[in-house]
Amino acid sequence: MTTSTQWHLVRRPHGEPVDADFSLVEAELGEPGEGQLLVRNTFLSVDPYMRGRMNDSKSYVPPFELDQPMTGDAVGVVEAVGAGVTDATGAAVKVGDTVVHPLGWRTRALVPAGYARVVDTDLASPSAYLGVMGMTGRTAYAGLVRTAEFREGDRVFVSAAAGAVGSLVGQIARLKGASLVVGSAGGPDKVKWAVDEAGFDHVVDYKAQPIAAGLKEAAPEGIDVYFDNVGGDHLEAAISALRPQGRVAMCGAISAYNATEPVPGPSNLFQAIGKRLTLRGFLVSDHEDLRPEFEKEMAAWLADGRIAWRETAVEGIENAVEGFRSLLSGGNTGKMVVRL
Repeated sequence: MTTSTQWHLVRRPHGEPVDADFSLVEAELGEPGEGQLLVRNTFLSVDPYMRGRMNDSKSYVPPFELDQPMTGDAVGVVEAVGAGVTDATGAAVKVGDTVVHPLGWRTRALVPAGYARVVDTDLASPSAYLGVMGMTGRTAYAGLVRTAEFREGDRVFVSAAAGAVGSLVGQIARLKGASLVVGSAGGPDKVKWAVDEAGFDHVVDYKAQPIAAGLKEAAPEGIDVYFDNVGGDHLEAAISALRPQGRVAMCGAISAYNATEPVPGPSNLFQAIGKRLTLRGFLVSDHEDLRPEFEKEMAAWLADGRIAWRETAVEGIENAVEGFRSLLSGGNTGKMVVRL
């Protein structure tokens, strides 16, 4: 029998997740049946949205079940193939192929073939399909291009500019003709990377000064687009800085994910009326039709060296929970992954 080491959620976290909320379990897997793949995972994705799935509350995605393996994107190598197997695109799958699939948080998985996609490791490294070429990249692209209705010449502000999504939003905006790209990041190392490597015009270190003051200095004429990964004081600062007809793509609110009490909304939301602002939430899953356009553009940018991307990797399945907690506290630059 093949074994899989899996992380189970055994208790709903209250505030910041702690070790007692999780259990590392050894499980036996059978051979793949009809329409299944046996995949040995090589990289796991940990993402902020997973914190919400640990709560027993109604949301756009079901909560994790207690005492069951958690899920999330992973990339791995096909070790065995059942009968009648094609991937989500209809492509044939064979032993040795690299696939991306949603059964992460474990070392091996029996994956329904329709949930897997064969990826081209000549175009990008396997872990890139969890980041710049994967859901992270698609989120940045769909949120900026469609949700925020980006237009050439826009002045753009992106929170969490050194993070997985934010770093790509700023670069896509620059490549598509933004007149100003401003970001926020926590600490001088992240600020330096976002400016020197990712090409932001200005990045505010929100740990060194209030974000509202820093944004006013970096964009004295205001902004047209805000891509929100943080919420809280960042959203409030952006509302004040937005010009008439400004647009906000609401992607995340990581500042509140571990909150144990309701978090107040922006005190200046009334400005949305006079400025005729648009604040629009979005889910990347609603924009699957953009995948071919995104993959074509991103592949070209990567081939030309016009996109900088970075990973923060933690080693080993046993450290996946600690990597997730580090992500929530800002311990990553670029995409956080677990290398198995």
